[in-house]
Amino acid sequence: MNDMLTLYYSPGACSLSPHIALREAELPFVLVRVDLAKKQTETGEDFRKVNPTGYVPCLQFADGRTLTEGPAIVQYIADQAPEKGLAPANGTWERYLLQQWLNFISTEIHKSYSPLFKPNTSQDHKNFARDLLTTRLEYVAHELANRPYLLGERFSVADIYLFVTLSWAQYVAIDLTQWPTLTQFLTRVGSRPAVQAALRTEGLVKS
Repeated sequence: MNDMLTLYYSPGACSLSPHIALREAELPFVLVRVDLAKKQTETGEDFRKVNPTGYVPCLQFADGRTLTEGPAIVQYIADQAPEKGLAPANGTWERYLLQQWLNFISTEIHKSYSPLFKPNTSQDHKNFARDLLTTRLEYVAHELANRPYLLGERFSVADIYLFVTLSWAQYVAIDLTQWPTLTQFLTRVGSRPAVQAALRTEGLVKS
């Protein structure tokens, strides 16, 4: 790949997933921080001119093309550095399992957090969302009981996405210590150099 990639991000948001993936893949990239409330980049530009939806992540190419939606972005990144093994080869059974996990994390875990982060969500709705999220996390904990990563022994971009969404639990009163397999997973993935570098860059851990 010859052109530089630009990742539009907000610290700790789901854009952390492709940020980590870019570092794991060792691809050249630049970061542009976005104020999601104002829909502005750190230089004051209207972010909606880049991504009309106004949300991150958004991966922009040197020719102006953009790719949005985390599961699509992280697969693109993985495919640019196949030697890193961040995703199974296209067309294999394992690749479809990867896509299965990315979709599950996106629709069943990531989106379950949404009402919990909104200040105008009713308490009843928050209780429902928290119960639903707990059920989904119990399933993942069960799946990780006998293997280190979602695809078995192989670390993938699905694990990066899961790591990011699990890290949000602390902000919505969900105690992950009730699932030792999930806390062990967080420690395992969180100790990776690329993950630590991304967290430091976004100001999520001390340098």
